[in-house]
Amino acid sequence: MKQKSKFKSRLRSYLYPPLYLTVLLMLLNIPIYFVDRRAGAILTGFVIIYFICIFTSYVRNRPVLVKEMINFAINYATVQNQLLDDFEVPFSILDINGKILWSNQRFLEVIGKDKSFHKSIFSIFPKISKDQFQTESKEQFLVSWNDKVYRVGMDPIHFDLTPEDGSIVEIKEENQNIIAFYLFDETDLSQSMQEIQDQKLVAALVYIDNYDEALDSIEEVKRSLLAALIDRKVNEYFSKVDALVRKTEKDKYFVVFKYKYLKKLEEDKFSLIEDVKNVKVGNEMAVTLSIGIGIHGDSYIANYEHSRMAIDLALGRGGDQVVVRKDDEVSYYGGKSKTVEKNTRVKARVKAHALRETLESRENVIIMGHNISDVDSFGAAIGIYCAAKVLNKKAQIVLNEVTTSLRPLKECFSAEKGYPEDLFINSERAMEIITRNTLVMVVDTNRPNYTECPQLLTRGNAIVVFDHHRQGNEVIQNPILSYIEPYASSTCEMIAEVLQYFTENIKLEPSEADCIYAGILIDTNNFMTKTGVRTFEAAAYLRRCGAEVTRVRKLLRNDMGAYKARAEIVRHAEVYKGAFAISVCPSKMESPTIVGAQAADELLNIIGIKASFVLTEYQGKIFISSRSIDEINVQIIMERLGGGGHLNVAGAQLPNCTLSEAKRILQDILDKMLEEGEIEI
Repeated sequence: MKQKSKFKSRLRSYLYPPLYLTVLLMLLNIPIYFVDRRAGAILTGFVIIYFICIFTSYVRNRPVLVKEMINFAINYATVQNQLLDDFEVPFSILDINGKILWSNQRFLEVIGKDKSFHKSIFSIFPKISKDQFQTESKEQFLVSWNDKVYRVGMDPIHFDLTPEDGSIVEIKEENQNIIAFYLFDETDLSQSMQEIQDQKLVAALVYIDNYDEALDSIEEVKRSLLAALIDRKVNEYFSKVDALVRKTEKDKYFVVFKYKYLKKLEEDKFSLIEDVKNVKVGNEMAVTLSIGIGIHGDSYIANYEHSRMAIDLALGRGGDQVVVRKDDEVSYYGGKSKTVEKNTRVKARVKAHALRETLESRENVIIMGHNISDVDSFGAAIGIYCAAKVLNKKAQIVLNEVTTSLRPLKECFSAEKGYPEDLFINSERAMEIITRNTLVMVVDTNRPNYTECPQLLTRGNAIVVFDHHRQGNEVIQNPILSYIEPYASSTCEMIAEVLQYFTENIKLEPSEADCIYAGILIDTNNFMTKTGVRTFEAAAYLRRCGAEVTRVRKLLRNDMGAYKARAEIVRHAEVYKGAFAISVCPSKMESPTIVGAQAADELLNIIGIKASFVLTEYQGKIFISSRSIDEINVQIIMERLGGGGHLNVAGAQLPNCTLSEAKRILQDILDKMLEEGEIEI
């Protein structure tokens, strides 16, 4: 269809002045008639002849002028097109759907095509997403093609935004959008940046977890041989990556190596920790290592600080593992073996004295455990209450929800039995009474979001943490005292040890001893899991304080509804991969999470089951309770789901998903870990 064309206003302003001058001359001719009629007539004739000449010239020359201007525009566009075609930067014009409309020679050389190629850009660069392509902003990102790295630039061009004076002739047609597509070769720059990154130094700290215990387990004449073999293993392993290894103490090493070797060590999954375990010169106890690695710091000191935080995290998780800290991102390797119990109680005595000094310097203490408090959390809180009572400090326990398992224990601390009426408070009340001189005591958890009242942690300036769970990425920040021992069976065991050194002849009431003893009993599944010598010593101490086994057993009995629900969970359990029992706990009961944990323990009594998982929908989340005996490390499985725990007892919480989705996520994690060799069946 033929399109209409007309001169644009700016061009008209250059062509019409002669015509405007005719009107001006005619106006000037009027006053001349009053002066001299003959002169006025002559001027009128001149103006008429001038107007006829100008108008005739305009009419005759207008098509020629338009033709010349169009020819100029065409020649100008041809020059532009030739310049773009010879442009050194690969350049292409695409439509809004990604189809190639035109490409210059350099672009065709890069993609290895000819001028007839007009397919979609996505067929060449499949990594470019349609979301990136259809954005209105000028996107720039990197793509790889034929061993080269290109920075892609995409600039959307709207025809309706073309400036008015950008062309000579205005063409009336529908507006269209196109995209200018550029490729900038940044292969050399990318390689240089990667070389700079590869040459950066990585700081690592290597600690022997059980050096003294391992040496004590062999003859004295072989101790130097064991130490020498460990040294040799460490030096040989890191010499493969051209690392500098320096022994700073008898059981500590400082290692520095280049960043480019870190990937090799990660692919190897740091086999050093397994190699050292195989060192045997008559020692009954296997030697384990913990390694903390810090990278991506702004300086060498920053990397070293990252390695210090990483090794603290590795030790806090029980040792025998590698922690790599990349700024705020943390990766874990190993940690599959059972944590080694420390025979010495020096640490417990030091922590007990530190806790006493902290309590003495504060006016009152607010104690809280994790949300949906269990018997171990409750018993540990009661133990801290007893310690504060000895020092005549007011102590209160944050308890928002009382489960069926806790109700019998809580009733033992009523006002009728001589305990303060405000011993148990909710989160709102805790926020009202906290002051700058209040000690916030956290027990049985080290994650701020898992506590009964996370806001207390931001309001209090003195925080103490006692816990037996392995640390994760999210930890309570800046506690003035932290006592985290993953080897302990329960927090109640740790509290029982601390109370023995807290003050001389501390007096516990039978109900208080019962409560702490119950926490140990529940977390060890009646002393069948995670028990060590110190566990029984703590139980013996509580027995001497008046704990009665029969009385505790009565306190921990379940009602008929919970017992039937537990039986239903076991009955409907599915066996996955021939080794994992997965079941769902009904949520129509008062404390479904407690029943789910109990059912997970019951499922382990089935022959062939190496790990059990019970999913419970409660308070808008999916709670997963996982248990194992000794073959599967459920803690590393739950960490993949954002949870944690211990080798044999762990759990996780999944928000914003259904039971079926959570079950599928769990099965996918199990499949992936089996494929990667993280777990074996």
